[in-house]
Amino acid sequence: MQKILFLCLLISVSVFGQDKNPYTLDVSLIRGNAMSHSEDMSHLVNGHPEGFMATFGKRTDGSKEWHQAYNFPDYGGYFLFQDFKSQPLGKNYAVGAFYNFYFWKRQLQFKLSQGIALTTNPYDKVENSKNKAFGSKFMGNTNFGLVYDNQKLFKDFGFHAGFLFTHFSNGRVKSPNSGINTYSLNIGVNYNLSKDFVRVIDTSSVKKSYKEPIHYNVIVRTGINENPIINSGQFPFYHIGFYADKRINRKSALQLGTELFLTESMKEYIKYYSVAYPEMNIKSDTDYKRIGLFVGHELLINKISLEAQVGYYVYQPFKKDLAIYDRVGLKYYFTDKIFGGFTIKTHLFLAEALEFGIGYKI
Repeated sequence: MQKILFLCLLISVSVFGQDKNPYTLDVSLIRGNAMSHSEDMSHLVNGHPEGFMATFGKRTDGSKEWHQAYNFPDYGGYFLFQDFKSQPLGKNYAVGAFYNFYFWKRQLQFKLSQGIALTTNPYDKVENSKNKAFGSKFMGNTNFGLVYDNQKLFKDFGFHAGFLFTHFSNGRVKSPNSGINTYSLNIGVNYNLSKDFVRVIDTSSVKKSYKEPIHYNVIVRTGINENPIINSGQFPFYHIGFYADKRINRKSALQLGTELFLTESMKEYIKYYSVAYPEMNIKSDTDYKRIGLFVGHELLINKISLEAQVGYYVYQPFKKDLAIYDRVGLKYYFTDKIFGGFTIKTHLFLAEALEFGIGYKI
């Protein structure tokens, strides 16, 4: 693993080491523990997962308003390798996009990244029945971390160390899907590819109010998923939401809304429970629909924003899932009125759906 780290740095110096590239290469070694968040995970997390994360990022220079508003973050692409030190779980590889946000005189860095992952050992009824974490070969990956960052340790080389949280889940596109969460220590180095990079700090701009009146939004989220019973079949779902949002400043908007969940895979789940657990007195024709109320927050960056919501089912005839649900993801504004999004809906640590949405701001 150490050889890979130094090889990446050598390539970066020889290929990208030019004066006017506002780019950085960052390589981190990670080692930690997996979180046993469900009963069927305890036999899978008996080792210490380790791996490395490499990022190729661009430093913002102040040429756009959001650069300075967010204290000149970095953004770019990442590659993550993680060996879970568990034969049933195997190894995961992930690629995606990241943001690095800076605090405390740019010495404290908050990392946020999201992408897609491939696992070497997905669940298989015959060959790998113990792996209840990954029901499919491909899945989603989310990471966030907090690190101390010194970008000028020696000439153009920097050093960083801190904590990293990683999450792998296919959003129950296919069961089983307990997913894996790990928390790790990470330590690494970075190389600044530009020797004369200069940030433009605009001191002449006039502060303005970003407060806006209340807007109303409608959004339809869809995809496919499978209920927790393995091989029960994949079905489409339609989550239809209506909410009001209020922008309160440059970075934040608050949300309050309701949504209807039409999750087709729940129909088979209800039929299964009505037969398998007659003592629970669940009828096979129990309504599968759910209605939720939610509050949310949107972190507005540029055309991209980060969205987080917490909801409660006010109508839930089939009560197998928790009454509280949550959702996190990305939103992209195509225009001032039309937006799209990619989110993951969960009940605490257990994912239910990977949602692709399209919405309209009235």
